[in-house]
This record gives sequence, C-alpha cells and structure tokens, in this order.
Amino acid sequence: MNHNTPNAPLSPLPHTGVDRFREAVGYARSETMLTGLAALSLHRFASAPPPGMIDRVDVLVPRTRRLRSTGQVRVVRATEWPQPVEIDGLPVAPVPRALADAVSALSDAGVVRRLLTEAVSGGHCEPGAVVRELNRARLLTRPHVVDAVDALLAEGRSIAEERLYEMVREFGLPDPLWNVDLRLPGGPHLGGLDAYWPDQAVAVELDTRAPRQEDDALWSEYTRKREHLERLGITVVHITPRKLREAMDQQATVVRTALMAASDRQPAAYVVVLPR
Repeated sequence: MNHNTPNAPLSPLPHTGVDRFREAVGYARSETMLTGLAALSLHRFASAPPPGMIDRVDVLVPRTRRLRSTGQVRVVRATEWPQPVEIDGLPVAPVPRALADAVSALSDAGVVRRLLTEAVSGGHCEPGAVVRELNRARLLTRPHVVDAVDALLAEGRSIAEERLYEMVREFGLPDPLWNVDLRLPGGPHLGGLDAYWPDQAVAVELDTRAPRQEDDALWSEYTRKREHLERLGITVVHITPRKLREAMDQQATVVRTALMAASDRQPAAYVVVLPR
C-alpha cells in the first residue's frame, strides 16, 4: 500500500484495541497524532470508549497535508500544531485539543458533559485550557456544549475551593472568613472574595475565569475591583487553580507573607463583611 497517495485505501483494522490506533497513525505516517475519542481513551478517560470499541479513529494532521478520511479514519486538520504526548508508543494530542475534536463530532449532551467534567475532576487539565480549545474550534455556539462548559466551570471552581481550604489547613495559616462580600458602610458593594482575614486586611481571590468572547470585559471588571480594594488598604492575593494544584506551598508562602506584612502597612479602611 502506498501511504503517500492521498486516497490510499486503509486495510481492515485489527480488532485488538490499541493496534487499531497504530494502523490509523500508520495511514497518515509522518506529522500526525491521535486525537478525539481515541486520544481520550489513551489518556485513560473513564467516560471515553475503550480502544476496541472505537470504530472511527481521529488523526490530527497539518492543514496542508493532502490526505482524505476513509471509512475507519477521520482526518482532522490543524492550523495550530499542538505538542503531542507519547502514550503506549503512540503520538497523542494533549487533552484540551483531543476534547475539542471529540466534541465537534458528538451531539449527545450527556456524553459531552461527562467528557468535559472528567477532564477537570480527573486532573487532566484546567477548565481554561478546555474552553480555549472549544472557542478556537467555534463550538461555543452549540447549546449542549455551552451547557457542558457551565458544568465544567462549576466543577473547576469547586475543586479549586477545596484546594484553597486544604492549603490553609495543611500549611497552618490562620482561619479566614470564607466566601464573603465586602461593602463600604452605607456605601456600594465592593465585591466577593473567596477568603478574607479582616484583622490583617488580606484577601484571596480565585481566578476561575475562562476565556470567552467577553473575557476582556470580565478582566476589566476584576481589575477594577482589585484596584478599588487596594486603594482601601486591602491586600488582594490572586491565585489560579493551576497554581494551587502545582505549587500549593508557594501560594501558602505568598499568603503568609501578606499576613505578616500587615503590621507594616497603614490601617485599612473600615469595611462591612457579609456572607456570600
């Protein structure tokens, strides 16, 4: 079989799980990687079918490759080439890209939701990385994908909050007030915070924003809130879920340093603290 011929037929795939993936990669030869459900299966997603149950294997190739899909292989073209991960000796797309390619071919809302939620709850990647790929693939116009993204972001925030609680507990930080709103006495609402130490006027805010079309507006709103609080003498520590997951000790040190430095700062303005 001449693999360089654009329309070369694919020989029948053996039904031995990963061997089918090797045949699909061999069809495209150089500059290719598995993506979609095949990649998620190799990434050990419980909500993805096992290799032997996947009838149509997605392979990612550069946009300029002259290669066509066959009955067993769907050719997916990439304008931006991601860095593949090697699993079982096969080149595999990273989870966010594999998810986007899988979702593009799925119409079952339940399956899409389970895949996206597992990406975060299983520790495969951060919600923002998933949403970036879905946005790039123009999938955020599909109602069932938008619903799944909302569940994904809720899952991501819940996990980040649990890690924040763990950080305070494991590193012996003083107990803060959790999930509060701040207001000026008789004045406007200043915004919600994930943790607040009123005696030291130190706040922690988790950044669980996801990049969407309105992200610039959200970022501007966040920046305005932070600047307003800091003008009132409140130190705001900004922590992302990724930093909490990968470097919790460093984030604990940042918060502890801010708490210890409180005595060297001018007293903060009086604010009203309310449960959120």
